[in-house]
Amino acid sequence: MQDAIHHLSRNDPVLSQIIERVGKYRIRFREPNFETLVKAIVFQQLSGKVANVIYQRLLAGVGGSMTPLEILRMRPDRMRRLGLSKQKTTYIRDLARHARDRRVEFEALAALPDHEVIERLTQVRGIGVWTVHMFLIFALRRNDVLPTGDLGIRNAIRKAYGLEQLPTPAEMEEMAGKWRPYCSVASWYLWRSLEPDANL
Repeated sequence: MQDAIHHLSRNDPVLSQIIERVGKYRIRFREPNFETLVKAIVFQQLSGKVANVIYQRLLAGVGGSMTPLEILRMRPDRMRRLGLSKQKTTYIRDLARHARDRRVEFEALAALPDHEVIERLTQVRGIGVWTVHMFLIFALRRNDVLPTGDLGIRNAIRKAYGLEQLPTPAEMEEMAGKWRPYCSVASWYLWRSLEPDANL
């Protein structure tokens, strides 16, 4: 990962300052599996604390075994009682059906290019490009993903580069030219730059 740090520091003085202040690259990866995507759906548009409570209830509800079959054995009304919205219940069950029927094969995703992973996973209801970008970065460990739809990244860029408004996806892509092929690493540092202990 030192190659990525050197590349970003050399090519972008603003990002170089962020890297110096944030310090060591300490990304926390997840497993590229069904459970990780279920968790991503649960966490959509909720605070981390609330989402984690609901997720732990769901995990307990399936006996600690977050598999497509266990999800499909659970009645939708029970999932709702655990705190899931009607929409998220539908999304999680649709993902479970895709996985059960092998329309989504998690073990095959690692061999696919980013655009094909996006194409396959966005066929599942409730999984958009942003969710797949997070899966690519944090589960499949892809180094060159730019999550243009992420509000945190957009806010970090606006703040760090002194922009008057949030950057558009096209503007972000243009800026990312000097980050490639390490956009995921740049994104992690941009996220961290917004945290109080980053001293920015």
